[in-house]
Amino acid sequence: MAETVDEKIKNYRTAPFDARFPNTNQTRNCFQNYLDFHRCNKALTAKGQDVTPCQWYQRVYKSLCPMGWVAKWDEQIENGNFPGKI
Repeated sequence: MAETVDEKIKNYRTAPFDARFPNTNQTRNCFQNYLDFHRCNKALTAKGQDVTPCQWYQRVYKSLCPMGWVAKWDEQIENGNFPGKI
């Protein structure tokens, strides 16, 4: 039986395999999931929809990314000089 998004998030343990990033170095995977989380939040908030599905991306980037990077990126977003396109 197919799991719902809420069930997948609840049962989440670590980042699953992503065929876009087959190598050991997961830096790009980390950054892409960070961008996807913020893009998802922005898109669903603009539509007035629930942002619960975006939590998946947040959990993945939090398991892959060093917290120092995340803090730096959050600060850059606040200051308006983040290099990624959100």
